[in-house]
Order: sequence, then C-alpha cells, then structure tokens
Amino acid sequence: MKYNELSITPADRVLEVKEYYFSRRLREIAELNAKGADIISLGIGGPDRPPHHDVISTLAEEASQPGNHSYQPYVGLPALRKAMADWYKKWYDVTLDPDTEIQPLIGSKEGILHVSLTFLNPGDGVLVPNPGYPTYSSVSRLAQAEIFNYDLTEENGWMPDFEAIERLPLDRIKLMWINYPHMPTGTPATMQLFERIIEFGKKHNIVIAHDNPYSFILNDKPLSLLKVDGAKDIAIEMNSMSKSHNMAGWRVGMLASNPTFINWILKVKSNIDSGQFKPLMLAAAKGFALGKEWYDEVNAVYASRRKVAEEIMTALGCRFDPAQSGLFLWGRIPESYGSSEELADKVLYDASVFITPGFIFGSNGDRYIRISLCATEEKMRLALDRINKMNKNK
Repeated sequence: MKYNELSITPADRVLEVKEYYFSRRLREIAELNAKGADIISLGIGGPDRPPHHDVISTLAEEASQPGNHSYQPYVGLPALRKAMADWYKKWYDVTLDPDTEIQPLIGSKEGILHVSLTFLNPGDGVLVPNPGYPTYSSVSRLAQAEIFNYDLTEENGWMPDFEAIERLPLDRIKLMWINYPHMPTGTPATMQLFERIIEFGKKHNIVIAHDNPYSFILNDKPLSLLKVDGAKDIAIEMNSMSKSHNMAGWRVGMLASNPTFINWILKVKSNIDSGQFKPLMLAAAKGFALGKEWYDEVNAVYASRRKVAEEIMTALGCRFDPAQSGLFLWGRIPESYGSSEELADKVLYDASVFITPGFIFGSNGDRYIRISLCATEEKMRLALDRINKMNKNK
C-alpha cells in the first residue's frame, strides 16, 4: 500500500498550524517569475546587503582552520557571550553576566520555540499581540497553549490596552509576547511602556518575552526591556543580528534573562539543536564589536529607501505615520478596497510588485499593508513606476 492509502495522520499540533504565509507566497512568486513575470519583492524583511567585511573575513579565516569544525558548546563560545554582553552594555546600558545571563540562539525565531516549550504546558494561556509576528501564534499552537490575543490599534498608538488585558483570565496565563519597536507597525519602544509591562508581569506572575530585533533600524535610541529595574526577575529579551548586522541567513541570535530562566531554556534547547558553527560564532563576535559608523551606514541606506517606500504608499492611496522605525513601512489602505489582501493581490498581478497584506499579522492588520525596505533603491523606484502605471490604466 502507498502512504496515502494508509490510515496515518499527523499529530494534532500539525493540524493547528498552516504553512508560513511567506513560504506559500514566495513559492507562487517563483512560479510567476518562471513564466517571465519579474516580480519585485517588497514583502520580506531580509536584508539584501552583506555584513561588514571584517565579519566575512573572520568567518573565512576561521573556517580554514582544521580544528574548527567539531561540535561546539550548547551555551556558545565564551568569546561570543562576552561580545553579546559588551554590546548590551555599550548600546542599551544593560549589564549582563556573560556566563549566566546570556544564551546564544540559532536565530530568535527558533528562540520563540525554546521559550514557549520552556514555560507553556498544554492548555496554558499565552498573550499574543494582534497585530504581531505570526510565529508567536503558530509556535503557541505547536506548544498546544491557549492563545489570548491582546489588541493593538492605531487609535491607541499600537500600545497594549492594559485595562482590556486585565479583564482576561490572567490566572491561566503564563507568558506574554511583546515586540518594540513593533513589527509590523513600526511603533517605537518607550521606557514608560517597558516599566508598565514589567509591573504587569510581576503583578500577575506572567513571564514577559520581549522580541527586540529592530531597535537599531531607523531608530536613534535603542532601548532594552532589561533596562527597567528588576526586569530580569520576570522578563526574557531576545535579540538578533539578522536585521542590525545584515546577517539574516547566518542565524545568530541571543536571549538574556536571569540565570534560572536561562538554565531552564537551555534544557529545552540542548535537546533540539547541537550548537553553532565555531567560525560563525567568532565572526558574530566581531560583528557585535562594530562601532557607530556601521549602524550609521546601514541606516543611511534604509533612510533613502524609506523615502521611496513613502512615495509608494502615497501612490497606493495609503496613509502612514512618518514616526515609524524599523525595517518596514506600515500604511492604512483606502476604504475603496475590501481588504489588505485585495490590494496586495492587485499590486502583485497588475504591477508585478509583492507587498505584504496586513491580515497575516492578525485581524487588526486587515486594513493595512507593509512595505519592506530590503530592496535596492533602484528596484523600489521601478516598483513605484509600475504602480503609477497601474494607476493610470485603471
């Protein structure tokens, strides 16, 4: 008998999740491109420029050493943890013990799984922002947790409504995901928000997990949740080199918290992966040591692209908050469109430009679209020209 004739079904958790939106969409775009469509992608936040040349040369040099190809410690190299601690002290003014308060990750997306499996039993409640990064929800479902969405709205500045959250069954909730600067809306972090969130977590005995990969992109004041006094008692902060150092494919992230939380998470992580490549960790340490000139260069490029993104939003009849930070531009669609998916499909099929419909981030995102800054200014200008042509041909 063939596999499809047998009575075999996947685990219930597999039925609870869908294939990642971008996985499905990029497969469709590849098929369109194979037919000659030449789609310009303004959808995914994957930096298109390389890391610093010192990072690349360190990787190459260390990879040529014959002794650098064996398994490495699950806790990462001491040199990498020290570089991460130094980075946090220099840019966030947060002191971390590199031996006990830092855990390197194979990307922060993977860290979301580690944290969820560490703190959530089946049936436990988890607070997930709406709109928010889809992985918070999908991983919560894989962990068989119960999701309680908390609304973020434009009217409330895309900030949590704590009065509404207090009406939820908080005695059943063990974990809360937050993300500022916020993706997808670009709302910057504030110390007032962080202080309120830590107070909330301690009041209700809820672990606060802060996902912080965007704090260096078009943002003059990088902030860490761990800057709040006593935050490490209840909070975990994840960070990443994907956006800030153009190293998305390298899969280098980290989390920081108190030693007890770190040890619990290590129990999970050490049973899932086998550590990171030594030359990669040494190269990452070099990247964490880069100075202000690196971030200035990165942001100069994104600032130029951001101007074009704003022109694209305007051409689509969308309105946006110019105070946004991060790697994207978030805009509200015109009332003439029934949904964000309708507008995104029109732009894809009529202008050969891929933009992200906001509904994938939650119901509160359905009247919005997101434009990535991870395409060259030339490509973005061409996308603008195509959209203007599309508008003329209505």
